[in-house]
Amino acid sequence: MTVQEKIDTSSIEMMAVLERQKRACIDTGVVSEEVRIDRLNRLLDLVHDNASDLADALSADFGHRSRHQSLMADIYACIESVKYTRKQIKGWMKPEKRKVAFPMNILGGKAQVEYQPKGVIGILGTWNFPVNTVITPLVGVFAAGNRAMIKFSEVTPATSQLLHELFKKYFSDDECAGFVGGPEAGAAFAGLPLDHLIFTGATSIAKHVMRAASENLVPVTLELGGKSPVIISRDADLEETVLRLVSGKALNVGQVCLSPDYVFVPEDIREDFLQLMIKTVSEQFPDMLKNPDYTSVVNERHYERLQSYLQDAKDKGADVREINPANEDFSQQEDTCKIPLTLIVEPADDLKVMQDEIFGPILNVKSYRKLDDCLDFINDRPRPLALYYFGNPKSKELRKVLDNTISGGVTVNDVMGHIGCEDLPFGGVGDSGMGNYHGYDGFKTFSHNKAVYTAPKVNLPKLGGMLPPYGEKADNNLKNMIKK
Repeated sequence: MTVQEKIDTSSIEMMAVLERQKRACIDTGVVSEEVRIDRLNRLLDLVHDNASDLADALSADFGHRSRHQSLMADIYACIESVKYTRKQIKGWMKPEKRKVAFPMNILGGKAQVEYQPKGVIGILGTWNFPVNTVITPLVGVFAAGNRAMIKFSEVTPATSQLLHELFKKYFSDDECAGFVGGPEAGAAFAGLPLDHLIFTGATSIAKHVMRAASENLVPVTLELGGKSPVIISRDADLEETVLRLVSGKALNVGQVCLSPDYVFVPEDIREDFLQLMIKTVSEQFPDMLKNPDYTSVVNERHYERLQSYLQDAKDKGADVREINPANEDFSQQEDTCKIPLTLIVEPADDLKVMQDEIFGPILNVKSYRKLDDCLDFINDRPRPLALYYFGNPKSKELRKVLDNTISGGVTVNDVMGHIGCEDLPFGGVGDSGMGNYHGYDGFKTFSHNKAVYTAPKVNLPKLGGMLPPYGEKADNNLKNMIKK
């Protein structure tokens, strides 16, 4: 079977489900608060009651994945999202009153926005957090009263197959249907005439997804990535900064769209920073090869990609500092693809690690003398998904960073913290994505904002002489209306 034939076969199966869901949307009509909460409750049960099995599947897919990190990032985060949203739905569903200008507001004239379900929302999840990148957007999809279709990542087959089975158990396929399969199934999914599509993944793949969606004018939300910078101020608490930076970078060993990619450190404290990095990593991970807390790179393809970055840096004479506390031999691994956290100090701009999103346990370290040099460097490159600043949160310097850079989001004095705030929008800008979800912003993203205007009882155009045949009354009124 050719690639196109595989796409066509997948498309037929998916279209049948999509048509059933669209028909169910029409037949059901208004989606009550009770129905939305029921779906969220079942979603909560799906994640909570199967947390251990999901953590096992994640570890199997990665060769090894820290169970604690899986429970934090793929289980707890999803559960908190459901619980927060469930409390807010009633308020979010209320029509929003809008102002009406004179004379349209007299004698009963009024306006409001009603948030109506869009219909069937497609979710293309990804492999680095294969539970979170499916469940978290689905929370917003259900909160807005929609039905959903999901394509699970083929890179994490054990987790995807388990999720596929669980969704069949907890939901009918006219409410929420999941699909497994390779790139052909993903291509077919992206080409469906959905009412909205959210994709989480690489910028390069997003271009194909957006192109496919455009054939049916499907609106898209793209959650991508990029090279997220860190700026460490001279007044930062360096020891606490390094602790938080290492903890964030070690999450999923950097296989996170929000992972810090390169760090700006004041020139005069660079060596102190590097020594603290080594000390902190060594304390958290005194050994790595058999350490249950240290996650493996997801597969051999990504392992080789990261090794090529390191080899490129070494070949070009870069200062590469591997943090390997137990001096272990990482070349002899049976079931894992672990790479020790590695620092590349003062990397040249032509290195692969400075060109591509790293998505692994490698961190670039650049020293600076003036803040403007950091800002110029960041602004000369594609806009990142996140930016991190360590220093006085009340300083003029932070204000300058916020005002003079553009990124999807910002966390001050930590990394990745903003994604945990359900009431903040999460999303990118430019190459790091478009659109937002989480909390109320997710509810609005997956809703149709329907404008409703109720006209006054009096026919205002007739009263003002603004109906044909036009005359002197219309002329006088227009003269009064058209003013600076």
